[in-house]
Amino acid sequence: MNFILTIFFILLGLVVGSFLNVVIFRINTNKTFGGRSKCMVCQNKLCWYDLFPFFSFVFLRGRCRFCKTRISIQYPLVEISSALIFVGLFFKFQNIFYVDTFMFCITMAYYALMFSILLVIAVYDIRHKIIPNSLALVLAIVSFVGLFFFSELGFYPHIPSIWQFLSGVFMALPFALIWLVSRGRWMGLGDAKLAIGIGWLVGIEKVFLATVLSFWSGAIIGLILIFLSKKYSIKSEIPFAPFLVLGALLSFIFNIYFF
Repeated sequence: MNFILTIFFILLGLVVGSFLNVVIFRINTNKTFGGRSKCMVCQNKLCWYDLFPFFSFVFLRGRCRFCKTRISIQYPLVEISSALIFVGLFFKFQNIFYVDTFMFCITMAYYALMFSILLVIAVYDIRHKIIPNSLALVLAIVSFVGLFFFSELGFYPHIPSIWQFLSGVFMALPFALIWLVSRGRWMGLGDAKLAIGIGWLVGIEKVFLATVLSFWSGAIIGLILIFLSKKYSIKSEIPFAPFLVLGALLSFIFNIYFF
């Protein structure tokens, strides 16, 4: 049973990831999220067999069927990332599935939505070096409302403690201070805004871990880029949202606590 469900959530994650790519490419443009997909170079509308998430990219060898232009590697990477997120959430909440399927579906839908938003934010920040205020606001609002309905136990209507209310503030505080002290040179204010929603999402118990993981991963990847690529130096601007999202995901999926 677990094997079948794992395959199901992998496929579901790939499909959702395909839609997230559309959102990433079209957000803050005049384009809608609906309509037929088409090649961004030759503008030919894609056939149904060109739209299978990940598999079409492999079968087409990463090129448009019509003009042979290389397809952005972002497409399969986002789809795979989405699939991994969905599978990770399933494994985290699988015990709920066998006890109360309805509660599992509500819980899974909520956290899948939240981490899908985070994935969009992370990739958008990589592409444009900016965090969309609209998505950061949506994340903050929905995660704050989620404080009253969700916890590590799944769907669980309750009154949050004062510490849970403050988790967003605690998560955002170090990033806001870095922005303030450096006057925006070391870190943008958007990272602090994003951290508020992440803090409410992961909970007070994992705020410190998520913060530490984001700084560690950012430092490690930053050093690797500096040493391996001539495009980067110690003064290069490296988007930090992907590391915030990675820290949030790892701290949430894996039951690791500092205290």
